[in-house]
Amino acid sequence: MAETEDFVAQGPHPVDDDLFKEPARKRRRSDREQRFRGFPSVERSALKEYEKLESRTRRVLSNTYQKLIQSVFLDDSIPNGVKYLINRLLALIEKPPLDPIYIGLFGSTGAGKSSLINAIIQQAMFLPVSGESICTSCIVQVSSGCCEQYEAKIHLLSDQEWKEELKNLTELLRGTEELGRDEVDVWARGDAVEEAVWKLQMLYGPGAERKTHEELLRAKPKGKVPTSRTITLKAEEAGELSAKLDPYIRTQRRDWDGESAETHIWPLIKQVEVTLPKSEIIPEGVVLVDIPGTGDFNSKRDEMWKKTIDKCSVIWVISDVERVSGGRAHEDLLSESIRACQRGFCGDIALVVTKTDKLYLPEYLRERKGGNQAIQSQREAVLERNEMIKIQRNRILKEKLKRKLPADCKVLKASDLVYTVSAQEYWQQALLTEEETEIPKLRGYIRKRLLDKKRRMVTTYVTEASGLLFLTDSFNCTESLPNEYLHMSSLRRFVEEKIQLLEKAIEQCFAHITQPLQEGVRKARTSYQRILGACLVRSRGNQGFHQTLKAVCLKNGLYASRTLPRIDLNEAITQPIYDQIDPVFGGIFRAGKPTDSALMPHIDAFKHSLQEKLAEIGIRNGWKYDSYKKSFLIQEISAILGGLEEHILRKKRRLYESLTTSVQNDLKLCYEEAAQITGRKACERMKAVIRRGVDQQVAEGMFERAQERMQHQFQQLKNGITEKVQGSIATMLTLASSQGDGLYKELADVKSEYREMEKLHRSLREVAENAVLRRGMQDFLLRTSPSKVGPPKTSV
Repeated sequence: MAETEDFVAQGPHPVDDDLFKEPARKRRRSDREQRFRGFPSVERSALKEYEKLESRTRRVLSNTYQKLIQSVFLDDSIPNGVKYLINRLLALIEKPPLDPIYIGLFGSTGAGKSSLINAIIQQAMFLPVSGESICTSCIVQVSSGCCEQYEAKIHLLSDQEWKEELKNLTELLRGTEELGRDEVDVWARGDAVEEAVWKLQMLYGPGAERKTHEELLRAKPKGKVPTSRTITLKAEEAGELSAKLDPYIRTQRRDWDGESAETHIWPLIKQVEVTLPKSEIIPEGVVLVDIPGTGDFNSKRDEMWKKTIDKCSVIWVISDVERVSGGRAHEDLLSESIRACQRGFCGDIALVVTKTDKLYLPEYLRERKGGNQAIQSQREAVLERNEMIKIQRNRILKEKLKRKLPADCKVLKASDLVYTVSAQEYWQQALLTEEETEIPKLRGYIRKRLLDKKRRMVTTYVTEASGLLFLTDSFNCTESLPNEYLHMSSLRRFVEEKIQLLEKAIEQCFAHITQPLQEGVRKARTSYQRILGACLVRSRGNQGFHQTLKAVCLKNGLYASRTLPRIDLNEAITQPIYDQIDPVFGGIFRAGKPTDSALMPHIDAFKHSLQEKLAEIGIRNGWKYDSYKKSFLIQEISAILGGLEEHILRKKRRLYESLTTSVQNDLKLCYEEAAQITGRKACERMKAVIRRGVDQQVAEGMFERAQERMQHQFQQLKNGITEKVQGSIATMLTLASSQGDGLYKELADVKSEYREMEKLHRSLREVAENAVLRRGMQDFLLRTSPSKVGPPKTSV
């Protein structure tokens, strides 16, 4: 049975001494062994060492936090320095072990996303698969956790979100009221109306499409909708959860006439989160996301679709081997993925070609040109064809990425931009070996991403914790430091000068976008009519298109369907601007070698200049007795500016989309007017209203306003960066200064924790050196061992 529940916000748990007793340590060690069992020995050893370092650091921080709380528990007022310290300790204690790595599988209908996920997680038929038809109907996230059971959480649209969609659906259906019989037949054949009818009938029963909006608001859904808008499913076995989950995430056939309560609420489902218990195949911290290719008519679902793409640090564009060489859908998905690199967190894109076991040998041999040797079997033909696909698609993908991204972008240097996989052969191995299906290769990529992120996270974590422990221990130091006021005054003046230089550097960096913006606006003005005309024309004329156009207008220029390509008029007419700014925009927000146009290297240079100044002042002015202060300040600067990078990445999406958002807002009244048109010749009249409205807005400076709004967003980002830097560093310097009245007080003795933290900090280098040594040994053994050949079980 399904359980319904609300989200529960859980606060931090108090530290319990029992956590450190022997049975708990054994239990945690056993869990860790099981979680890492799917890793090769070198990676497994490194992960264990990093987790051990992190665990011991958290224990030291917890003990220190408890001592500090006890030392100030009865005080009427707590000094500012102690407050800062306590809050920083608590933030580190509560910091998640690892921010999830979201890997988005982005593909169109029948591309094989669900089959690929099933193979990667080693659970055949876990997510529904169904050949060429649409199968997964919503965003599905799959991850592993500490739970003992298989679990799924099904999130539904809120009552308000469904009411908004219901209004749009009934407005879309209203267009048939004033049509003649022939026109009704044409209207009813369109995708948008068919989908609207389908959803209403599924939720409210046959005849729902003929009811008014007000009548449907009063109608009771056929299925039970939990007040929490969340459904939780649990099962002991994967197959059991799969059977329970199937009705919720499988797209229901339009000729379906079953009476399942689960399928009746299918149109309300927004997102599904599936958690596997302690998977040794997919490590905890990795989330595989099955993303439907075109978005959704519902505004909230469509916004979630875009946000999900943007939070993915890796995007795999999934394409069937028979569709990879062409088609608008494939190109649209690839373009959307590249845009995610510009506006979101994505730093790695790859093309994953699925179903690569499919090949008709006589046809392949007839069309095959050249080749070093004769093809003797189906297997040889498949392997040769797959290698050709890799070479060709790698070149095409790189060329496309180079047009949109900076020349030194990390993704352009990736060794693997194209994978050729076969989920079916992974299970059967009748034609290809397990390695040749490249499923293990994708798993290896996932493991490497996790290990790299874990290494960076633990290094930063232990370093920050060391700085805080240095400072905590120093609070009880009674040594008098000469010229302390002079030290801090000099440092403050230096910081102020560097912040001014940073502000100028950011201005110069952002100024690089001005010329491409101007050129893009010029091109948009000369090409928008042609682009708009192409968007408003369909090969079949107006048949079935007028209601789709109405849906576009109801959603302010954007229509996303489960079956049709995504239509976004605002994005289309601003594309000439994006074509001009994309390489520059990507260059501004990339990491890497310093350039005038790159933002993060300027911030890194600012950080290094402050750290060098601290070291210089410390050596020159006798901080040898106060080395904790230098260490603390250097590490806090890294922490502050590290948080600043996350702030910039979050703001980047809004900045990038400001052009289309501006155009959409300017055309809102035009879309609303067109959406109200019904009756005869409605489609042509809607097109005329849209063309007239766009012409008027362009004449009144629509593209120029979009340019100004983007430049204003850049200015706001610059101001936000400098304000955050000034505020955070000023607080940090005040804390480090001993001149403030009442800033310090004698605290509990934390020398033992301080010494332990010193040991952990030294261990970081040892862990890194051990990992390099093990990797070298592993590479040597692989080079000297006989080649591993796995012939197929059968040959065709």
